[in-house]
Amino acid sequence: MSDPYAEHRDQEPGADRVRVTDRRRVDPVTGAVRPLPDEPTAVETPEQEAGELAQDIDVTAAALAELTADLQRVQAEYANYRKRVDRDREMVRDLAVAATLAELLPVLDDVGRAREHGELEGAFKAVGEALEAAVGRLGLERFGAVGDPFDPTVHEALTHQHSDDVDEPVAVAVYQPGYRFAGRVVRPARVGVAEPGGLDPGVATTDEG
Repeated sequence: MSDPYAEHRDQEPGADRVRVTDRRRVDPVTGAVRPLPDEPTAVETPEQEAGELAQDIDVTAAALAELTADLQRVQAEYANYRKRVDRDREMVRDLAVAATLAELLPVLDDVGRAREHGELEGAFKAVGEALEAAVGRLGLERFGAVGDPFDPTVHEALTHQHSDDVDEPVAVAVYQPGYRFAGRVVRPARVGVAEPGGLDPGVATTDEG
């Protein structure tokens, strides 16, 4: 009778042990990813590492340049916005001051007429001169004098006459001075104008309207 266990006894010791293969992709101890059995382990050369580093530097530099350009653009837009706001604020202020000064022009006219007639005396003189000084500090400028070349942008002609004594239209009389503020005419100077020519010299004509 044959021995059923003879074949197993003839094998090498340990041949019947179970072998366990760890096929987990992540090493439970180090946490590193294990290569597949048939996957070759890639080893980068120093040249490859240097090339990848240079590429990373180029990408970072490009991103930095883009962010810098965006920041500069935002700064420029903000600077322009501030300029517009300051300009608009100044314009509103100038319009408000000009409107206030325009209301004071009749008073300044009264002070001027009183001075011309020798009636600017006493307390009225002190008040009138203080008012003129105050509006001057605010930037109100008076203009219009006899002999000024006629300029329709700043003069309003109330009378016309011809004269051989002038080579161009000039103001020969000032009926009411003009005023300007911040480069804008608040009120034109109202004048009499003489033009070159010999038609009835010295005879003035009054404009209608």
